[in-house]
Amino acid sequence: MFKIRKNRMSETLVGGEHFFLRSSVEYTNPQLTVEEAQGIVAARLLEVCGNYFTEYGMHDVGRKEVGELCERLRKPRLGRVVAFLLNTDDVEPDRYSMNPLRASIVKSGQSAFPSAVVKTEELAMDQRFLQKYEGTLIARWEAELISRHLETCDGEYMDMVDAVKYEALERLSDDIGIDLGLPAIRMPLTMLGQEAPDGVLHYIVRESHKDYQSIEQVYRCMGRSMKKKTTLLTVPHSQKGYGSKRAARGRIYFEGARLSRVKVRYRTTPLYPNAIDPEDISVARAEDVFTIDGSQLANYVFRACPSSPQFILYSLGSPEDAVIWHGIGAFGASQLVQSYITTRVACSGEGLLPELGTRYQMSPKIPLQLNLVPQGMWVHPVHDNIDASVGCVENVEDLVHMGIRMEGLSPHEYVRA
Repeated sequence: MFKIRKNRMSETLVGGEHFFLRSSVEYTNPQLTVEEAQGIVAARLLEVCGNYFTEYGMHDVGRKEVGELCERLRKPRLGRVVAFLLNTDDVEPDRYSMNPLRASIVKSGQSAFPSAVVKTEELAMDQRFLQKYEGTLIARWEAELISRHLETCDGEYMDMVDAVKYEALERLSDDIGIDLGLPAIRMPLTMLGQEAPDGVLHYIVRESHKDYQSIEQVYRCMGRSMKKKTTLLTVPHSQKGYGSKRAARGRIYFEGARLSRVKVRYRTTPLYPNAIDPEDISVARAEDVFTIDGSQLANYVFRACPSSPQFILYSLGSPEDAVIWHGIGAFGASQLVQSYITTRVACSGEGLLPELGTRYQMSPKIPLQLNLVPQGMWVHPVHDNIDASVGCVENVEDLVHMGIRMEGLSPHEYVRA
């Protein structure tokens, strides 16, 4: 894992005996949103309280112990529970129409690239975006922060985004008295690029494409039909750099039970609007068609065939014992939770991906499912949007007074038949 403090990145190694609690931030926008901030605050609260009660047992706490918990929040120490950020690096850089670099992202031809390969040399602040959304999606000081880190990130888009978000978290930490500098992991592309061909993510891609039966199992977990065979379990990247899952269309072909080939087509595709202007829809611009041999997936090597696996597959390689979802039932997709849990059930025993627990020591058990209740999501106090940056909120106490409400999701209610 890594974290950034005072603009310096450091790595840390944490043993597998810990209980890992996953939250996340997005590479789709450099500014830290109130939704992201709420998830991080919730993760830190759960981490510190979980470690305290692990030491002293579950009991009602008095005022003195609340003071001890507050001190631990200000200066957290390593305990049994470790909160971390899983930052997905396969997403488009302006997926939700809220990136202040949007015009140059499109102009540079990188709107359909995965964030992991986006370069910053041609990126610059979109002044029209800033004029339209200052105070609702981004603050002036955040725009200046982004511009400053653009000049010092050595061309790496994700390094710039992480540096901006961690600096914003440092400011927010000072404001509310909680250290919010959680360590982070980048997945899946960073991990695939670093691990050997016998690594866990390579195994997941390879085993899920082994034959017709393996692909059919994953399709069932995703609630998809094998009739048309148009869902790509991992989306091959174009030689032109495209990797957007939204912009990619595909079809898989078999010879008997063997995967023979995969046809991929990238085409310009609308993505998503922000919450302020529903008509302002971001776009992934791409045009390409190609075919890859099925053996490139059945005998997978990322460097030879870069691709973006589906989240339900690569999240199996994440060290998570508990997860925090955001607004499932309103803002978040219940179908994603269904696919996530059903895949974990399929991996138990000798079912899907049988070596996951034995060879790779990655337990396919279902992590504790926690959800930020939709009615309690942090929003801008005036504009009522969850994608507002923290810099747009004049008084951070307005967010704190909204509180945090969480619920446990029952896995049994999310398992697909």
